[in-house]
Amino acid sequence: MKKLLLLFLVLISSVTFAQDSQNTQTTEPDKRDITQNELSIGALNLVAFGALDLTYERIIDKNSSWAIEGFLKALDRDNENIDDAFYKDFSLTGKYKYFFGDRYARGFYVHGFGMLSSGEYDDNYVVGPDGYGYYEYENYTDFALGFGVGGKFVSTGGFFLDLGAGIGRNLLSENSPTIVGQFNVNLGFRF
Repeated sequence: MKKLLLLFLVLISSVTFAQDSQNTQTTEPDKRDITQNELSIGALNLVAFGALDLTYERIIDKNSSWAIEGFLKALDRDNENIDDAFYKDFSLTGKYKYFFGDRYARGFYVHGFGMLSSGEYDDNYVVGPDGYGYYEYENYTDFALGFGVGGKFVSTGGFFLDLGAGIGRNLLSENSPTIVGQFNVNLGFRF
């Protein structure tokens, strides 16, 4: 009886082990864990402010990536009231992101950025001869350095949501805003 029971346990464990090894051999990794390129659009900027904000991101390894963002304000400044949201009309931003945790380029991250931007800034308040005051707009081009934090949530199929915020300082011109902010709600695809 003992020999029969021992034979039965060996047979059951070998069948179970064979099924486990088959499952691990046929399981492919998720798309989000092997692809290295991402394209996204700034959904918040597009819907709320009519600004086109496109990003390409390249994953370096499981904990880091670099990105380049292009921003173009599409609405007419004179006819729409979005001056308080953006002084910049155009910007080109480079970012380096570092992800915490052991998931492949997703989850919580910190980033550093450099931004080249141009636009109009209303730095001078002038009082006219009639006693009424107004702001004079001056064109600027400047370069900012800054940092930020965020979180990236990636589905198994490769679609993602990237939420982030950052702050930086313009360095070159006195006619530009001193502080620049970045608030991102990006929707994209990893391929």
